[in-house]
Amino acid sequence: MAGREEEEGASLARVQYARNFASSLESIEAFWLDNDFAQGYERLLDALSDVVVPNLQRHPRMGRRFLKRAVESVEAKRLLERIGLRLSALRPDAEVREYVMDEYLVLYLVSDGDPGDGGVVQLLAIKHHKQLGFDGPGSSAGI
Repeated sequence: MAGREEEEGASLARVQYARNFASSLESIEAFWLDNDFAQGYERLLDALSDVVVPNLQRHPRMGRRFLKRAVESVEAKRLLERIGLRLSALRPDAEVREYVMDEYLVLYLVSDGDPGDGGVVQLLAIKHHKQLGFDGPGSSAGI
C-alpha cells in the first residue's frame, strides 16, 4: 500500500487548455448539434472531465509519443522534424503525446515543471478517430 500512499501524496500535473483545443471542441459540438445528438457532446465533456483530465494529472506521460510514430512520406518526416525542433526550443523535456479515447484522440504537450510540482499538460487538439488530421496551434496546416 506504500505505492498508493506515495501516488496520493505526489503532486499532480497542471492541465491547461490551448486555444486550439477549445476550437476543436466547438467544431465537435457543432457536429453533434447539426446531427441532433447533443448527448454526444455532453458524453465527450463528461469523459474529458471525469477520466482524461484526472488520468493526465496523475500520469502525464501515459500517452504514446506523437513524434515517435512511424511515418512513410518525406513530407510527414519533415513535419515531425520541424515539430521536434520547435519543442526542443520550447523546453528540452517537452513532448507531444496522444491520448486515445473510445472515439476521440487527444493531442497534448507535456513538460516537467519546477522541482516538486507535477509538471504541465497542455491539451492541444481533439479529433474524432475518423477525422484526417490535427491543426497545430498557430498554423493552418494539418498535422
